[in-house]
Parts: sequence; C-alpha cells; structure tokens
Amino acid sequence: MGKVKKTAREEGKQKHSTSQLFNFSQGSYLERTSRPIYAVVFLLPLIVFYELGTFRFNTDVLNQSQERVVAFVWLQNLLESLGYGGKLVWVAPPLAVVVILLALQVTSRKQWRLWFGDIPPMAIECVLLAVPLIVLTLFLNSSAGPQDNASRFDAAAMQTQSGSPGDDFSAAGNSMPAPAGQTGGNGADRPLLANIVTGIGAGIYEELVFRLILICLLMLLFQDILRLTNTNSIILSVLISASLFSAHHHIDFLSGQANAGDPFELTKFVFRTIAGIYFAALFAIRGFGITAGTHASYNIIAISITARFFQP
Repeated sequence: MGKVKKTAREEGKQKHSTSQLFNFSQGSYLERTSRPIYAVVFLLPLIVFYELGTFRFNTDVLNQSQERVVAFVWLQNLLESLGYGGKLVWVAPPLAVVVILLALQVTSRKQWRLWFGDIPPMAIECVLLAVPLIVLTLFLNSSAGPQDNASRFDAAAMQTQSGSPGDDFSAAGNSMPAPAGQTGGNGADRPLLANIVTGIGAGIYEELVFRLILICLLMLLFQDILRLTNTNSIILSVLISASLFSAHHHIDFLSGQANAGDPFELTKFVFRTIAGIYFAALFAIRGFGITAGTHASYNIIAISITARFFQP
C-alpha cells in the first residue's frame, strides 16, 4: 500500500514537472496551447521581429553601443563570462528560448502535433489577458496629473540598458514612453515602432528569465530538494519571482547599484510586483507561450496608449 502511495506521489510530481498548476483535458484548446511546442511556433515571429527591429533601429549593431532589454543583456553577459563572444553572443538569447522550449517539449512527453488554427485564438487570448493589467495601471494612476501619467504609465517590465555586450551598461529610462532602440534620449524622441520592438523583447526575454528559468529553478529547489508540496512550491516560486521581477527595475543585479534611470517609487514597485504575480500565475496555468505573449501585448498596448494620449 505504501509503495502504491509513493508511486502516486512520484507520478503527481512528474505531472507537474513543468511547474504548471493545472492539467487540462487532453486534446482541448487549453491543453494544446500550453504545450512548449506551441510556444515555439507562437513566439518565433515575435522573436524574429524583435531581432530585425533591433537591427533596424541600431545600425552597426555588432560594433556600437545600443539599447537592449535588460534580460537579453544578462543572457549575453552570462555567455561572455563563460568565454563565448562574437556573433554567438547575439544569436544565443533567441536560440536559448527555442532550445529550452524544445527541451521542455521532449521531457514533457506531450504531443508534437500542431493545429495552426489555434494561433489566432492564442493572439486574441493574449490581448484579452493583458486588459486587467491595463485597467490596473489606469486605476493606480487615476489620481495623477497628465505629466505624472506620462511618466508612470509604464510597460510592466520593460527595461533597457545601453551598451554593447561586455561593457558597463548604463540603465536607460524605464517609464513610459520607454526607450527602444536608441542610445540615449527618451522614448518620446523615438519612433513608436522602436518602442514596440523593445516592448516585444521585454515580453519574451523577461518571461524567459523570471518565469521559464527562475520559476523552474525555484520549483526544483522547493519541490525536489526541500520536498515541499507542489502547491506550496508554486506559491513560493510565484512570490519570489514576482518580487525579483519588480526589484530588477530599480536595482542593477549585475553591479548591485541602484538604477538611476528608474528610482524606487512605491506605486511602480507595487504595480510591477502585482504584474509579476499575475504573469507567474499565468505561467503556472497557461504555460510560457501565452504568458510571454500577454506580456508583449501589455507592453504594446501601454506604449500605444501613451503615444496616443500622454505625449504632447
């Protein structure tokens, strides 16, 4: 009897090995679109758009300093610390997204079959899931004046740094309108499309670092090493990842210094923490593809609203 219980427990842990909280009905839309292979297909166009957009708004991209999403820069610095350099540093972050997702697909033993008709509904779902954060942003800023709104209506995680891989990066402004693809200056001086490019990059690479990588590592720590229950492991992983997600906008984790471009402000910190919890919960329920798509959708909507209503 004890052996049966142990086996059941092991099966339960295997069932939640990808840190997803729910297992939907086999073959349903929710089950299909939570598969890692769906995330690859769904996010690949956004990854390509971000890379091409970065090159478009940063000429001499391999030789001159530029602005990149902080999470993207972290991945580049990690590779350089391991002795890699050159073009590999530029292609490795997007390649890492694909490789990690494919590895998760293999280990999950889920079906590889794709229904391309699911892709448009996934895009619509991401937009709809971004609406609560937009409403929360407007609510938190409802008492602020037009100028305050313009500076505080930020893309929930969009942070960029200026520099080239391996250099000391100076944090660029994080408030909306956020910088995207231009070294120095503020977002208001740059094309809307450039801001959208950075917003998409933030949606993908910050979810990669703070959800796909960090939450999976925390789940490994709490569930497999510390032997906590799956529910407690998820709750702790969500709270810790959300706190770090919010804090990284105000602190440069690489140098340990405060980010002069985005000084600590309670409203921003609380909003980003709530956003981090929201994205983490979404990741636990719907998987990486929908979560990254929702994050990118929020950034795009926030940037567009700022450009339309809050810029002179």
